[in-house]
Amino acid sequence: MILEARNIHKIYTNGKKELHVLKGIDLTIDIGRFVVIVGPSGAGKSTLLHILGGLDSPTKGQVFFAGRDIYGLTDTSLSKLRNEKIGFVFQFYHLLSEFTVLENVLMPALINTGLRMRRDALERKALGLLEKVGLIQRITHFPVQLSGGEQQRVAVVRGLINEPEILFCDEPTGNLDSKTGEEIISLLKRINLENKMTVVLVTHNPELAKIADSIYRLQDGVLEN
Repeated sequence: MILEARNIHKIYTNGKKELHVLKGIDLTIDIGRFVVIVGPSGAGKSTLLHILGGLDSPTKGQVFFAGRDIYGLTDTSLSKLRNEKIGFVFQFYHLLSEFTVLENVLMPALINTGLRMRRDALERKALGLLEKVGLIQRITHFPVQLSGGEQQRVAVVRGLINEPEILFCDEPTGNLDSKTGEEIISLLKRINLENKMTVVLVTHNPELAKIADSIYRLQDGVLEN
């Protein structure tokens, strides 16, 4: 087991109004699994993913990563855990526009104090990953010069550069046409199989659940297997 969520609640407050988005979610994820969480837009899938990945704290409940209660850590320790052990791929890529493809990929590695590699070794590692996803000819390009599919492939490689133990993917095909989306999903599945990397993907597209080892549905704040 790599990740366990216990009794996760998330409540947003607006004045006197409360929005109870997540209502006591329990989830256990084993190492090397490809887990897909489906549900309609607005169901709280991204909220759940951000809580599982240490980006947003729950109102109530605990998340354990490799046996450690991540929300019991200091902010510094949690940031270190996220940077070294967890990778993220988002719907809107979140690439830095002023940096090249290679620089975007290298960014998490350069701030990873636990990854003791020289800059030239890091660059070789990044170039190897970019070659695997067919972007070796684009390393000096800026995000604005890339297609949506290319930007998402850069985002995937950036999520992998620190060799995370788990990769969280938030609607990674939401901005892509169906063909390009299928290519990104195939890439993620290949990474999952080749690297034995745990992948947790949330989507509103039930078709993507076909490639999952485990499928969950989030609706009305409740997670069902």
